[in-house]
Amino acid sequence: MTRNRSIIVTDSDFALLRLLASHEHLATELEHAEIVATDRVPTNVVTMNSRVSFDDATTGETREITIVFPHEADFLQGKVSVLAPVGTALLGLTEGQSIVWPFPDGSSHALRVRKIAFQPEASASPVAQAPAMRRGSKPRAAPKPSHAP
Repeated sequence: MTRNRSIIVTDSDFALLRLLASHEHLATELEHAEIVATDRVPTNVVTMNSRVSFDDATTGETREITIVFPHEADFLQGKVSVLAPVGTALLGLTEGQSIVWPFPDGSSHALRVRKIAFQPEASASPVAQAPAMRRGSKPRAAPKPSHAP
């Protein structure tokens, strides 16, 4: 698990995830989370109920899953609990972002988010259209309004 990294979590997801904070890895991630309004979360962020494809460089596999709350988990339908190692690891990451994460068998897996096929916030809000920026990148200046005579 990478320390000193910040994930992005919506305020509504955070309120529910805090109830699961007895889970050590999830609690650690939430301590460092950047909380954003649900209608302001960038479209390239893995949120709860997002359908995400990812690479596991350790196994060479590419998978697509939906990250859900524990009571909704269903392996046959590709619904993975946020408390499962891969669910906790991917939550809050952006497309293209990678992480090395510990698994219960003592191994570590290098995971990389390939694509977010579905993000509930993106389909519900026209405001959340801009992708998240990586640390160190500079925002572009907004165009100045033109005043036609």
